[in-house]
Amino acid sequence: MTTVSPSVDVPAVRAIITDILELEDHELTNTSLFIEDHDADSLGAIEILSRMEKDLGVVIPQEDLVKLVNLDAVLAVLATAERRTS
Repeated sequence: MTTVSPSVDVPAVRAIITDILELEDHELTNTSLFIEDHDADSLGAIEILSRMEKDLGVVIPQEDLVKLVNLDAVLAVLATAERRTS
């Protein structure tokens, strides 16, 4: 399991992912794969990245998009994401 930075709002991240992937909260586990387990498409990953940047006030490099495969991976990316300054 990923160690979560204290600044990462895990409930907010879960809410973003479950909303975009149209899941019930209990369906999302830390290791369930967005594409294989939840039938997400590549647009779903882009939406997740975009919403996290907007809602959580972070900047995520586009090259990290391919890393967003499950909740653990999202939390790992967020742990290193830069806070938006403006």
